[in-house]
Amino acid sequence: MSHLFWRLAILACTLSGLAMRLDAQGTNPQSLDPQSPRESPQLTKDKQLTEAEREKVEFFESHVRPVLIASCLECHSLETEASGGLLLDSAPNWQAGGDSGAAIIAGEPAASLLLKAIAYDDPDLQMPPEGKLSDQAIDAIRQWIQAGAIDPRTDVTAGKPQSTALSVAEAQQHWAYRPLTLKPRPSTSTATSATGSTSTASSSTQGLAAAAIDGFINDRLLASQLDAAAPVGREQLLRRLTFDLNGLPPTPEQLAAFLSDNRLDAVERQVDRLLSSPRFGETLARHWMDVARYAESVTLRGFVLPEAWRYRDYLIDAFNADRPFDQMIVEQVAGDLLVSPDIAERTKQLVATGFLTFGNTNLEEQDKTQLEMDFIDEQLEVMGRAFLGQTIGCARCHDHKFDPIPTRDYYALAGIFRNTTALIHSNVSKWVEQPLPLDHAQTEYFASLDGQLKKLNQQIAALKPRPAKSVAKTGKSVALASLAGIVIDDADAKLTGVWTPSTSVSNFVAEHYLHDGRTGAGDKSAIFETKLPTTGAYRVRMAYTPGENRATNSKVVVFGPDGEQTLHINQRNPPNEDELWISLGEYRFEANGPAFVTVSNEGADGHVVIDAIQFLPQAEAKSVAAVVSQLDNTNNRRATAPADIQSVPTELKELEAEQKRLQVRLAERPNFMTLTEKTPAQDLAIHIRGNVHNLGEVVPRGFLTALDVEGRTGIQFDASSSGRLQLAHWLSDTRNPLTARVYANRIWSWLLGQGLVTTTNNFGTTGMPPSHPELLDWLANELMRSGWSTKHLVRCVVLTDAYRRRIVEPSARAQQQDPNNQLLWRGNLRRISVEAMRDAMLQVSGELDLSVGGSLIRSKTAADYNYQHQGARRSVYQPVFRNSLPELFEAFDFADTSVSIGERSRSTVAPQALVMLNHPWVVERAQAAAQRIVTQFSTAPMAISQVYLQCVGRQPSQAEAAACLSFLAPAAVIDPQGSPAVNPEKLASVIQSLMASLDFRYLD
Repeated sequence: MSHLFWRLAILACTLSGLAMRLDAQGTNPQSLDPQSPRESPQLTKDKQLTEAEREKVEFFESHVRPVLIASCLECHSLETEASGGLLLDSAPNWQAGGDSGAAIIAGEPAASLLLKAIAYDDPDLQMPPEGKLSDQAIDAIRQWIQAGAIDPRTDVTAGKPQSTALSVAEAQQHWAYRPLTLKPRPSTSTATSATGSTSTASSSTQGLAAAAIDGFINDRLLASQLDAAAPVGREQLLRRLTFDLNGLPPTPEQLAAFLSDNRLDAVERQVDRLLSSPRFGETLARHWMDVARYAESVTLRGFVLPEAWRYRDYLIDAFNADRPFDQMIVEQVAGDLLVSPDIAERTKQLVATGFLTFGNTNLEEQDKTQLEMDFIDEQLEVMGRAFLGQTIGCARCHDHKFDPIPTRDYYALAGIFRNTTALIHSNVSKWVEQPLPLDHAQTEYFASLDGQLKKLNQQIAALKPRPAKSVAKTGKSVALASLAGIVIDDADAKLTGVWTPSTSVSNFVAEHYLHDGRTGAGDKSAIFETKLPTTGAYRVRMAYTPGENRATNSKVVVFGPDGEQTLHINQRNPPNEDELWISLGEYRFEANGPAFVTVSNEGADGHVVIDAIQFLPQAEAKSVAAVVSQLDNTNNRRATAPADIQSVPTELKELEAEQKRLQVRLAERPNFMTLTEKTPAQDLAIHIRGNVHNLGEVVPRGFLTALDVEGRTGIQFDASSSGRLQLAHWLSDTRNPLTARVYANRIWSWLLGQGLVTTTNNFGTTGMPPSHPELLDWLANELMRSGWSTKHLVRCVVLTDAYRRRIVEPSARAQQQDPNNQLLWRGNLRRISVEAMRDAMLQVSGELDLSVGGSLIRSKTAADYNYQHQGARRSVYQPVFRNSLPELFEAFDFADTSVSIGERSRSTVAPQALVMLNHPWVVERAQAAAQRIVTQFSTAPMAISQVYLQCVGRQPSQAEAAACLSFLAPAAVIDPQGSPAVNPEKLASVIQSLMASLDFRYLD
């Protein structure tokens, strides 16, 4: 029998076993099909939505409905007209079609007339007629149709958006918004198993808590007359615990020690060992990284985020140290606003706020106001899902259609984030990075380098030829070369919108100045960008030509490493410095770091004029005259020493080489991804229908009014801060009914395969209700009672009988009453994550590198495209690149890093088996494992025993051992001592087949 045939035979058995196990779980195989449905189901308030349908409804509300409202319903609604006989105001109406037939065919965008019309593919059918929609809007419609055109609007008589299904006043009708209740511990602490045995927890604190948890579950089982499944054996239990808490399989040595430990608290000892391992933080951090949509690149151009790894390491350290989760919430939302004299603690606070910066936004968006709101929308969405289990983003364009989140609440929250700077704008905007705090010695070291570089820059500037100092006008203009400092002319600015050149008013820089023609209010901006040669303070000045028709409130924003400063300049007043400039203030900038000034016509009451921006280094001179005089004297001295001129090129070359060396050393100073506060803080106006240029009522900053935590939603914010720190404390307040519930439910889902609320990111009215509401509240209270200790709650859960139950086929009663195991009468079949699967293969092969921390991105990696992932470090440390995931990760349902993920999809498709059988990386791990095992275990029975212990955590059955021996025997060779030796090549086939098997990839 060939190796390939033998492996395929084992795989066939594996897949057959998987099908039977899934059937025993009551899982419909069709639900694992990744293809989208081709019918658009009628969705009603009373219909129980599937997880996939809920996600599609959220996509419709966030991305499709706003486009329909803004661009389609004016001509295709019952309340306006039915142009072409087509109505787009409800699902039944568009399903009826128009004069040309069906406009939308669910699942078939290429055949849908609506998409052809909005894409302008047909010159005779172009909608809307006043202009083509944006590419983003068209793509959203395409994705919606491809995914089945799920549309929750079922009222055929409604032509305009329906009101919120659940108002703020009615919020308490929904379980998730009610205050936490603490039901007394149930009297039932044991449950009869299917074999008639009972189990009780120990008398430790966590043991008593575990008994309380079991009490809630067993009371429901007794009421339903369902028998609990028997507990798993010790081998299976240790494998569950080790994967769940450390993300790895137990070693044969760990298994042997546990099986020989007859003490009553043997299980508790194993749990304590696993919780104290550094692997625990790595495992829990990887779970939270899904929620935080962690990635180390953005899709656009594959830009790499070189400092993202610091947030990952923060999470690992925090979970290992059992950092209180309420503290972690505050640090992730507003850590940069906290204060600590300890450098290590301050570093953690600063790095944690990277949580808000990983959005996969289109940084090329030229409407920077739109870009900023898109970025804020993404921040609100991930914050809402992660901490509150709420889809806040659905309220951006209209009141939430299902939950008590009015549009006012959305813009009250958005106003908080609008007063932070998360992006530095240019043609392609960029995320914000800042230097980390350093100890005294490191600070002195980098300060010394910076000082050396400043002096070097001055020497280089003195040696370079300089134009004449004259600042005399040449006609109406001032020569650019005659100006000190660094000057960016309007000709070099990056413009958005159409600006008109003019020379009508004298005293401008270079060839002309530009004005906005007083058209396109809010649509025109100019970005003056440069990189400054030295770190230090710079005076920033703006040139413009005054006039009576000028705006009195031209908006100017200065960007630097300390944040941004917004000013409003009265351009009717003449510039007051040298009859050319007006000062925008003094700012600190980093060498080669970002320095931007933007001018826009947002809200302008007259013509906005742009001419030039000047950066004057204040450290070099106290005035422009001093700077010019110093350089002139240098030039004059050079002119009187002609003999020295010969040496200038060589000296300049040497100085520039040293300049580069210093710049490289300065670049080694550690940075972190963050955002900064704007001052003064301002409230935000509602964007009508989500349009950033169609402003409505200004909304005071605040929180969700449906969660009035004893009046804290009415807090007043002043202009000195954004309100982000107050928001962080509101999120983590023990009186907030959502936060502890959501996190306790996440921990439960990480350990048992599904949450008590199966929609872990959605506690709203479209989410699933909890299967055990009293237990969920008990867990939330226990979490807070323990000081928000993640380890405490994990320990309580894994010591329960519910955690230990076997996976068994359902009885007739169980199949009828609880086919999906909502009552937890048995264990859930769970596939280990792709990261754990990769790490397990490396552990079996003996190659796993358990080094911790740091970035694995290879130096000089500018883009993530076609990145070759290498190394044997744990998967949590591998770069997470949005354009280049490892093939193994793509095949086995790695998280979508563009959105917050509460629970990964779990598909079972043929490519997974093909990857395990054919991928070179898998083959190499099996070969390495075989070589290691045959050197340690010389006989086939011993080798087979080790293979099973290391791969699946148990000894092979008699049938399995016989099959493996039969396969290995024909290839056996005789060693020098005359004993049969194992053929490594054959053993590698056995190992690879086990790695592809159900027992390796699933927890039993």
